[in-house]
Amino acid sequence: MDTERYSRQIAFPGIGFAGQEKLLRSSVTIIGLGALGSVIAEELARAGVGNLRLADRDYVERSNLARQAMYTEKDADEQLPKAIAAANHIAEINPDVATEPIIADVNASNIESLVIGADVVLDGSDNFELRALINEACVKHGIPWIYGGAIAADGAVMPILPGKGPCFHCITPTVPTPGAYPTCATAGIINMTSHTIASIEAAEAIKIIVGNPGDEAGKGASKYLSIDLWNNDFDVTDIERNSDCPVCGKGIYALLEKGIEEDMLLPLCTAGSFQIMPDTQGEIDLNALAERLSAIGRVLHNPYLLRFDGEGVSFNLFRDGRAVIRNARDAADARSIYAEYIG
Repeated sequence: MDTERYSRQIAFPGIGFAGQEKLLRSSVTIIGLGALGSVIAEELARAGVGNLRLADRDYVERSNLARQAMYTEKDADEQLPKAIAAANHIAEINPDVATEPIIADVNASNIESLVIGADVVLDGSDNFELRALINEACVKHGIPWIYGGAIAADGAVMPILPGKGPCFHCITPTVPTPGAYPTCATAGIINMTSHTIASIEAAEAIKIIVGNPGDEAGKGASKYLSIDLWNNDFDVTDIERNSDCPVCGKGIYALLEKGIEEDMLLPLCTAGSFQIMPDTQGEIDLNALAERLSAIGRVLHNPYLLRFDGEGVSFNLFRDGRAVIRNARDAADARSIYAEYIG
């Protein structure tokens, strides 16, 4: 152990030398590396969490730089996937930390493989559907996870400890319909909100890893913290576990069992943007496609993704065939663009 690097953390009674050793041996999965996940990843890397699995489907854009830690202008210019950019910067921040960057849409087909083996899972996602899926996978495998959400100046955090308290389904039994809640694109967000929520998530994860002697009964699992930074309001609510909860009470994992459909199409928070993930085998030859598309529009590409901008058409394509179609009129138009330009 590099005791000089972690000396101030070791001096903290809640961690100490034994706790630091636990951190170095621990494995954490972070799902989503945006405003929350990028901060969580950096803080846990600096704290000496030994193994970080970094899962995100997106790439770095200039609009991310005001609130998403670690990323730089160079990452945005090169349109690096967030998982790769985060892993690159963590390697510079702390060589003690091993990273596993995963460029993928997290869904029912891969969620269990992402959480199995983790000591704790952290929520850096931006939608309720994914959180409900994380909840099912973690409850099924008995893995603690930390829910976190941030929008505008408001945020919330709650540790989910299977068997010790309520699960996410207990507090959100019905996934809100698209459009029912504001998004960062519509309501905005200040980076202080996401940084605060991310820091609390990271602290809760460290408590779980090192073992919090003040919480042997898992009382923290029933605490729902909500904040409003603009009005300086902080509130902690005790949440009761629902004994009839289909997830943590009855072991019914409807989302995991449902799986995903082929040619999965999801509307994204930016108006007119859709993600299409077809049932493809193998990887797309981005170099060959770039050569073909360059005759009809502007093409930028790196080893991980290709960006195309043509007349009224714009999309980003990843090696696994997943694409983010922008400026589409509707879902049908997004599918037509994919078929015409990608195949």
